[in-house]
Parts: sequence; C-alpha cells; structure tokens
Amino acid sequence: MATITLRNLVKAYGNVEVIHGIDLDIADGEFVVFVGPSGCGKSTTLRMIAGLEEVTGGEIRIGDRLVNDVDPKGRNIAMVFQNYAIYPHLTVRQNIAFGLYTSPLSRAEKDARVTDAAQMLGLTPLLDRRPSALSGGQRQRVAMGRAMVRDPAAFLFDEPLSNLDAQLRAQMRIEIKRLHSRLGTTIAYVTHDQVEAMTMADRIVVMKDGHILQAGAPMEIYENPADMFTARFIGSPSMNLIEGGESGGRLQAAAGGPVCIGIRPHDLVVADSPPADAAFHASGVVTAVEPLGPETLVHFEMNGQPAIGSAPPQVIPAIGTTISAHAAAGRLYTFDAATEKAIGRR
Repeated sequence: MATITLRNLVKAYGNVEVIHGIDLDIADGEFVVFVGPSGCGKSTTLRMIAGLEEVTGGEIRIGDRLVNDVDPKGRNIAMVFQNYAIYPHLTVRQNIAFGLYTSPLSRAEKDARVTDAAQMLGLTPLLDRRPSALSGGQRQRVAMGRAMVRDPAAFLFDEPLSNLDAQLRAQMRIEIKRLHSRLGTTIAYVTHDQVEAMTMADRIVVMKDGHILQAGAPMEIYENPADMFTARFIGSPSMNLIEGGESGGRLQAAAGGPVCIGIRPHDLVVADSPPADAAFHASGVVTAVEPLGPETLVHFEMNGQPAIGSAPPQVIPAIGTTISAHAAAGRLYTFDAATEKAIGRR
C-alpha cells in the first residue's frame, strides 16, 4: 500500500492547459473518488498518476518516490479500465494470470494468487471459460482479478462500471467496496456518476474545468457544498437553485435576486398549507410528476423558475394545477448569485 501525492500538477496539450496546478493527498489505504462532468480532467489526472499521460508541471509521488519520469510498469500500480481490456482468446484463469506474466514468482505462487483472487471475486466456477461466455459484470471482475494478483501499491479505476446496466452497476459498487475493505489497498477511482461517488468513497474530489472545487467525505460535501456547481452535482435529484432574496426576515423566490436559495428536493415538501414556522414557502404550477413508490417527485415552476419537490406516495398532483411547497429551517442553503460561492445555511 502507498500514499499518492499531487503537488501543483499541471497538464497541457500544446498551449491548452487542461489541469491547472491541482494539489491532493491520498492517504495509505484510502478510497478516493474523482467525480465531475465529462471533460473536467478527472481521467487525465488518473492517467498521469498511472504514467499513461506525461506530466507538464508539478509532482506526483507514490509513497515517498517521485514518479514523474517513471514508466507505468515501474510505479507498482494496477489500472482497471472501462472496457475491461481482457483477452478474448484466453480463459478466465489465463487472463487473471496474465497480470503476473513478468513476475519472478514461482509457478506455485502464481497459481495460489490466481486461486485466491478468483475465490475473492466469485470467479472460481468460471476459471476455464472464455470471456465470450461471461456477462459484463463477470468480465469486469476478471479485469479486477488480473490487477489484484499483482499486489500493487494502489489501484486506479477509470469509470469501470459505465458499460454495465443499472442493476449490475449497483451490484459491482458493493463488490468493489467489499474488496477494498478486505484488501485495504489505496484506490483512486474516476466516475461521472455521483451515486457511485457517494456510496463508495471515503473521500470525494469534485472537479470542474481542470480544477478541484472541493474534497471531503461524501456526507460532508452533500451537507456543506462549497459552491453551486458542487451543490447541484452531488445529490440525486439535483439540488434546487432558486434565484431569490430576503423579505421580512425570510428567504423567498425572486428572479434576478442577489442570492440563490438551495433546497434539496426531499426537503421541499409539497403540502396544501405550510406550517407557521416554515423557513421558505412558495407556490407554482405542476409541469411533471414522478411517482417513485416511497415518494412522488413533483416538478413545478415558481416565479418562472423550475423546482422539484417531494410529496407523499399517494399524492399525485395533476399537470397544470397549482401546488404549495415549503422547507423547514436549517434545510436552506444560500449562495452568492454573482460568485456562486456558498454563503451559509438558514
């Protein structure tokens, strides 16, 4: 196992700088997830850690060793890709063992590692099959097994679940989390899916346009986003951001107001009449309804601004009707409309 340290890390393609001097410390054994939209620089950062992209400026250290100019094979890391990258003409056993192709270990030691990895990943009954006979989730486990047998200092995952269907993604999230718990190896993981980030990470790193906006524990970022981008990106459904201002000591929706009022959809309660102590109240016209079972998500417009609220499961307002919604004290976020930075909770 090892720490990973990034100091003033820069990446440029010609005159175009895409990573702008980021700093990050990943602790020994920590599971860190880089999250952000396509093009934010998260995969480029991971590929620089792996040695697959050249560093333009700054430093990368794995443990105490500066690895800027070290070849990928000399960094003692293992990378798992989105497209599995397993060999179709080899069996599962041979694919996993390929991770030890250049290892000086004895044949018996290599076989033992393959057996252990297959057992841990539930691949033992499949060892003599070829990839064409496997599901997508099983193929991804083969790719993970090939990385595991090398006993690397760190695992790097580049959107490994994006090719799987929703059910398999949910299953593989749990399997990777369990694997980390058992192995205790440092993991740097890239995804655009904030649900993956929230459910898997010890710490989330939110990136946008080649910058790190915020890094912290999942619930820390969910409860205390530093800016409007992070507030909307982390959480599903996305946080409502409503232009507004203060009147009579209370926040209210107002297009073009000096602040943006942030309210999680689950905290914006659709009801006929708000309680007297509600910190925020608004009404609007229903534009869409999503019955989800435990709750109903109600899409509506307040003062021409879109919002999503939560209603009990049996409440399904008709499109075009006017509904009321409110939020309790302590569940409102305020952001400066000009800088988009967090102001505080109300």
